Amino acid sequence: MSITITLIIQGLAFFATAWLVMTFGWPHINKAIEERQAKIASGLAAADRGQKDLEDAQAKAQEIIKDARTRASQIVDQAGKRSNEIVEEAKNSAVSEGERLITAARSEVAAEATRARGELRAQVSILAVKGAEQLLGREVNAQAHAALLDDLAAQIASHT
Repeated sequence: MSITITLIIQGLAFFATAWLVMTFGWPHINKAIEERQAKIASGLAAADRGQKDLEDAQAKAQEIIKDARTRASQIVDQAGKRSNEIVEEAKNSAVSEGERLITAARSEVAAEATRARGELRAQVSILAVKGAEQLLGREVNAQAHAALLDDLAAQIASHT
């Protein structure tokens, strides 16, 4: 056999094998490659969506944190204002209670002074009667001279 015939037969076998592979095998290989490309493309698209969703979630989380900080700051400010209001209310209440106690104490002192003056007048009138009794050398009747004693007590009260 000559080399030319061998080369021709081998060429025909090669082309026959290539044709069989291209006719029956290539569509299956092509289909598998396309399916794999589609899976890879959908995986990459899903990864991109996931990355975008992650970025959106992080942005939303940052916004929520910012809102929470703002709200917390407002709550702290309100609490500070309310505590100042409570302190002011307590001060005002204490001042009014102090004024009430001072007024009550003054009226109590005035009542005690009035009572003490009354007792003093009574004692002075008794002493005046006893002094007059000793000066006159006889007993002075307090009931008979009541008007005179009241007048004496009024004069003593006006001088004190």
